[in-house]
Amino acid sequence: MKEEERFVDFATVREMLLEAQGRRNNLTYEQKAALQHAEWASSDHRNGYKTEAKVFDALRDALTATEKLAPHPQLAAKLAELMPMYPDTVKAVLASRRLGIEDSEIQEILDLVRQHVGVE
Repeated sequence: MKEEERFVDFATVREMLLEAQGRRNNLTYEQKAALQHAEWASSDHRNGYKTEAKVFDALRDALTATEKLAPHPQLAAKLAELMPMYPDTVKAVLASRRLGIEDSEIQEILDLVRQHVGVE
């Protein structure tokens, strides 16, 4: 996968922008707004637990290994970033591609998320 096509999480975006800020001593308005959003999105204020790049990568890989999401790595990345805890969230993400999904497949995705996030 080329660099332009790499899926990254909010924690990685935050780190990249902080590194750029350190090198340049300032950021553009858009970069500052993106940094604020990435800081919020990767914090525990968004969904109750902080996101980490290693968890995102492991969860994305596990989701991509499922039969339903193997052909759709962009959806696996979106689910890994959202870390859904409820079936409706999974259905909403998959609805963007009009993918039909069985309840057992939704449960498999939720189980993988809980396993990687450490929430039981």
